[in-house]
Amino acid sequence: MPELPEVEVVRRGLARWASGRTIDRVTVLHPRAVRRHAAGPADFARALEGTVLGEAHRRGKYLWLPVTDDLSLVAHLGMSGQFLVRPEVAPAETHLRIRFTFKDSHHTDLRFVDQRTFGGLSLHETIPGDPEKLPQPLAHIARDPIDHAFDDDAFHAALRRKRTTVKRALLDQSLISGVGNIYADEALWRAKLHYDRPTADLTRPRTKELLTHIREVMGDALIAGGTSFDSLYVNVNGESGYFDRSLNVYGREDEPCRRCGTPIRRRAWMNRSSYFCPHCQPVPRAAS
Repeated sequence: MPELPEVEVVRRGLARWASGRTIDRVTVLHPRAVRRHAAGPADFARALEGTVLGEAHRRGKYLWLPVTDDLSLVAHLGMSGQFLVRPEVAPAETHLRIRFTFKDSHHTDLRFVDQRTFGGLSLHETIPGDPEKLPQPLAHIARDPIDHAFDDDAFHAALRRKRTTVKRALLDQSLISGVGNIYADEALWRAKLHYDRPTADLTRPRTKELLTHIREVMGDALIAGGTSFDSLYVNVNGESGYFDRSLNVYGREDEPCRRCGTPIRRRAWMNRSSYFCPHCQPVPRAAS
């Protein structure tokens, strides 16, 4: 599933290619792609036609573009959602779900393609009085670690109150958004923390160090255009990211740790996998 860097790459593409354009027509080709829009596909299309897409924003793994003062187009990419900018005359993609055409001379349209149909688009009113005009369904999503308004001290205090384990905390979107399985493993390796380390054991300096490594991982991934293991994640130009070439632990089971040479281990964890170095990231006593 795309994580913060991948979604941020898509946001930047939308800001460049879609924001400021007037929608001429919206064609919904699969109703599941707008299932979160309660009024249905016809209403979704009718409400958008003639509006101007505002600046593209992101909160965690969600994207939104204002279309009026109190209404926004919200997108979640799910497992395989893609926004693609294509020439109007280009053939339709196999898994094209929604197509936006515009009232301008660029002769390109915006296409939402989603093979597995876990993602989707919807229209939502903004939270009254919110200076960021955050759509209401995103109210529970915490800020992410590369957000300038992210509060490091508040995050540390929340970790101590939560009394969970560190990887569970990193994937809790109400505590910190945008961090998924891949980048959690990568940041924990850099911080030399085991995924089952209790958050109650984290000192303020240790939390600060972890956040530093999370930001470094995110920054490196953004420079690389995100992580692509297959063709399901691409940017708006259809290009894959290449941060997978720089992964230190994720997907590297039995390969030598790039820091100490110990073989990387994989463990089943919450219907997923956790990758770690048993030497650099020793199992905490309570979890051994």
